[in-house]
Amino acid sequence: MSRKLAAKILLISLVIFSSPLIAAEKHIGILVYDKVLSSDVTAPAEVFGVATRKSWFSDYKVLLIGVDRDAPVVTTEEGIRLTVDKTIYDDLELDALIVTSSYVMDTLFENKDLTKFLKSQAQTVSWLASNCSGAFLYAHAGLLDGYTATTWAGGEKQLQREFPKINVIEDRNVVVDRNRISSNGGVPSYQGALVLLAQMSSERKAQQVFETIQLNRLIPWTEVTRYFPEK
Repeated sequence: MSRKLAAKILLISLVIFSSPLIAAEKHIGILVYDKVLSSDVTAPAEVFGVATRKSWFSDYKVLLIGVDRDAPVVTTEEGIRLTVDKTIYDDLELDALIVTSSYVMDTLFENKDLTKFLKSQAQTVSWLASNCSGAFLYAHAGLLDGYTATTWAGGEKQLQREFPKINVIEDRNVVVDRNRISSNGGVPSYQGALVLLAQMSSERKAQQVFETIQLNRLIPWTEVTRYFPEK
């Protein structure tokens, strides 16, 4: 083999192997902070974490996004320590943002930097999702005005009273309106995450994850599909 031919082969190899073989990495952000309710975080983290290990969703990565600039670790209400990947002060490009809840959220509602972050992400993400009283975070930022949504079971009337521009639904685990998805939180956070995953991939693929985490041992798949938006 001539040196010239060898050099060409080397150049072609460098071009091929330096080029991305899959789509650019996409990110699903889950908001975390001290005293966050564990299931609001762990449910979507498990659903999407399992999905990212499938070939059809491998270009996605789950990020835990902290609210404080200098808090690399947060502790949930139930005492679980979570390591933060990024914060609201980082330059983030998210495909989906999932906001979570706690029993006391007033300081979050009053956090101007957080409100600014939510409004900014709403302009670029494909999906906004909330678990439990996380819907109140979006509501305070004006991001549910004109949308149909739900919140923690028992808190629907409060959400409707405080934010009359929202069409609040009661007695429904998950509500989808365009690119907004809200759930009651707690265990229904799994249903909300699976509904979101189905919208981002397909029903068949979301069902694969549903079965992988063995949620099918507790509820039938129809308890997820019943919350799909009407086509």
